[in-house]
Amino acid sequence: MQLDKVVAYHKALADPTRIKILILLADGELNGQVLAEKLYVTPATITHHAAKLRAASLINERREKNTIYFSLNHYFINAYGTATTDLIYRNTNRLSKGDVNLMEDRNQKLKQSVLSNFFTATGKLQHIPAQLKKKLIVLEHMISQLTQGYSYSEKEINEFIKQYHDDFATIRREFIMHQFMSRENDIYIMNPPEMWMKWETLS
Repeated sequence: MQLDKVVAYHKALADPTRIKILILLADGELNGQVLAEKLYVTPATITHHAAKLRAASLINERREKNTIYFSLNHYFINAYGTATTDLIYRNTNRLSKGDVNLMEDRNQKLKQSVLSNFFTATGKLQHIPAQLKKKLIVLEHMISQLTQGYSYSEKEINEFIKQYHDDFATIRREFIMHQFMSRENDIYIMNPPEMWMKWETLS
C-alpha cells in the first residue's frame, strides 16, 4: 500500500472525536443525530468528522429518507492497520552474518546483470522491466543520480527521466509508488534510502 494512503489513514484518526465515532460504530450502524447525542456535540460536528472518515474510506454511509446512517468499513480499517506495520517492518532482515555476506554477493551480481541487460552502453533504458525485483533495481539506479534534499519541479523530473527513457510519466509514477520519491504540490523530493522499497528483500 502506498505511503500517502497510510498517512491519510492516520490523519483521519488524529482526532479524539473521530476515534470515538469509530468506537461507537463498532457496535453497529448509527445515524448522525444519535452520534451527536452520545458524544455531546452538534450534528454539524458529526457531519464534519464523518466527511473526514469517509474520505479515508473508514466508514460507509447510507441515506434513508432524510436520515444518514454510518457504519464501519471493516475491510479498510483492518487493511490500513496491517499496511502500517508491513510498511515499517518490510525491510527488516534477520539473517546471520555469513548468510548476509552470501546474500550481498548474490545481490551484487544480480544488480550488475540487470543493469547490463536493461541499459545500453550509452545509459539508455531499453524498456521498463516487468518483474518487480528487476524494476526496482532499475529505478534505484536512476534515482541514485538525483540529489538528496533538492526540491525538483515536475518538469525537472520529466527531463531527468527522459535522459533514460521516453515514458517519463510511467517512471515518475513508479518513483512515487515504490517510495523512492515524495510529491507534494507538484514538488518532488527524494526520500531517504531507508524508505525505498528494497529489491533485496524480494524472493
